[in-house]
Amino acid sequence: MALTYLAALVLIAASLSILMAGAFLVQQRSGNSGWVDTIWTFSLGLVGASSALWPIAGAEPNARQWLVAGLVAIWSLRLGIHIAVRTAGISDDPRYAAFAKEWGPNAPRRMFIFLQNQALGTIPLVFAIFVAARFPSGALRWQDYAGALILFVGIAGEALADAQLKRFRENPANAGRVRDVGLWRWSRHPNYFFEWFGWLAYPVIGLSIDYPWGWATLLAPVFMYWILVHVTGIPPLEEQMLRSRGERYRDYQLRTSRFFPWPSRGAAT
Repeated sequence: MALTYLAALVLIAASLSILMAGAFLVQQRSGNSGWVDTIWTFSLGLVGASSALWPIAGAEPNARQWLVAGLVAIWSLRLGIHIAVRTAGISDDPRYAAFAKEWGPNAPRRMFIFLQNQALGTIPLVFAIFVAARFPSGALRWQDYAGALILFVGIAGEALADAQLKRFRENPANAGRVRDVGLWRWSRHPNYFFEWFGWLAYPVIGLSIDYPWGWATLLAPVFMYWILVHVTGIPPLEEQMLRSRGERYRDYQLRTSRFFPWPSRGAAT
């Protein structure tokens, strides 16, 4: 059994590395780094669903494996299509463009390394999916349904936050302003919060004192929080917002929770 898990880690790592190398080629040829996030999302969904369906002792995939594979596939399709539509309407992603400007002549090499590091950081997410799918029980339990509910709440919350942001941006009266309505009044990044929340589904499905490997499912929410809050999510986005919105965004930072939803600490100035 341990060998199976080790083999899964190797295959997951190799697959993600190859797919993110492909993302690098697309980014270099198109000049639009927004496709990086699109490919990353679909890659995680593809490798995650495939790993969930990996045969257990040569048997056909059971109900839980199909459930977990379906959950990650739905997540991937919703988010991937959303990012793809957004990317098709821009010439470049301002976050990655800022990185390229900072890196200067070394930008291609640094981008390749950056994307391979992104692949490395994605391994724990996919491995958590793999482990949750292999929970040693034949029938679905209430925890499986609870995990599915958590993921759908995360997807719905993120979709609502994205829709509110889209409507705000499409209103000409909001040009130069900071979004401070709906979910965005409770968190500066409600879309990121709900993205993280959805990854709690896999620990709910896979954690059990009778299943030691189940503790690995905690890697999903832990690493997703780290990625969103400290790496490719909030830090570069907030730097870009400070450049484009200045004091208005500083005021928003002072009165609005960074990640977890919380009542606003005052009105806009």
